[in-house]
Amino acid sequence: VPGRMDWAPDAGPDEGVERIFTDRPIMTQVLPRDKLVGVLHQHILSNYQGKIELLYQKEVTPLDFDYNDGSSVLLNVADCQTEFLRDIPSNVGAQNLASESLCDVETAETITTKLLIAADGTARTIAIEMEKADKAKRDSMGFFEKIKYGPSFHIKRYVDDNQRVYKTIPMKVPSKWRNDLNFSARSKDGRILFDSLPADANGNQCAVLLLKKDDEMAQPNSDPRALRKLFDDFLPQFSALLDDDMIATVAKKPPSFLPSFRYAAPRLNQGNSCVILGDSAHTVKPYFGLGANSALQDVQVLKRSIAGTPSIKDAVHQFSKERAAESKALVQISRNLDRPGALGLLTFVFPLIIDSIFNKMAPKIFSPNTIS
Repeated sequence: VPGRMDWAPDAGPDEGVERIFTDRPIMTQVLPRDKLVGVLHQHILSNYQGKIELLYQKEVTPLDFDYNDGSSVLLNVADCQTEFLRDIPSNVGAQNLASESLCDVETAETITTKLLIAADGTARTIAIEMEKADKAKRDSMGFFEKIKYGPSFHIKRYVDDNQRVYKTIPMKVPSKWRNDLNFSARSKDGRILFDSLPADANGNQCAVLLLKKDDEMAQPNSDPRALRKLFDDFLPQFSALLDDDMIATVAKKPPSFLPSFRYAAPRLNQGNSCVILGDSAHTVKPYFGLGANSALQDVQVLKRSIAGTPSIKDAVHQFSKERAAESKALVQISRNLDRPGALGLLTFVFPLIIDSIFNKMAPKIFSPNTIS
């Protein structure tokens, strides 16, 4: 995707502004997550038969992060049949993932592992157990022991003060449009944000309609005639691409919820044999592609840590040392980009302006702004 086409609020269908980025060192690539999962699954089956075993519908619960004098993790593994209600809002102090889970605890297996890599996303079941275990460990310590041990492991949970929900919309762009662009538009009052990316090379795009959660069009079984009017009034360039059946389908579907900003700190390990990475370590909204990309970067750092240290213990601590501060900064910066109203102006727009001014004055001393 070499660029984008944006429509300013109140712009006509033919008034989109095209920008092709020619000065960026890396070209943006687009790959749907389900296709990435499918590719990885097939790669494992084709290249690692007998070396990697894929198991599904398992509930993994850590029992002891310091088993065998800290050389391994003791786990309880149960067979489960689970149906997740995935797209629900994350609320502080509430259960983040609704599920109906039937696990066979009577036949659960207890195993040990020398390295547990938790990449269970926003469910972060392992991270939550790490939080509990670390609290219990610190509670058993004396005053000076706590000082020596350092800060406790915890998950920083932000209240979402700019919550939006979304509905996905498949669409096909006209042949006269470039299909390798990111298309975006918004309404003047901030009610609507519309964004789409290429799904293939044949003109198909996957679009996202972002709305505030209490908007009438964000509800399931909303009125398709009202949704059509919304598109005609604010997004006429895209309304022409959607037939009545698609409008009715979008109006009927329930909204999906974006994750809330969260990060684990002050480290990404528990003991010498367990690390967390990806969304379980740092959760952001997917506006800038930072979620999946930062998870892939976690994997690179973990691979380098394992290859460059003499033991799993050293690799675990090296990974945490390199990525913990990065994870915190990633979430804090992303949250500042998302703040509403005056907060957004103070934490996002104003710093961008200041960064740009100082970078132009002394480029060898001051870096470009975050967006650049």
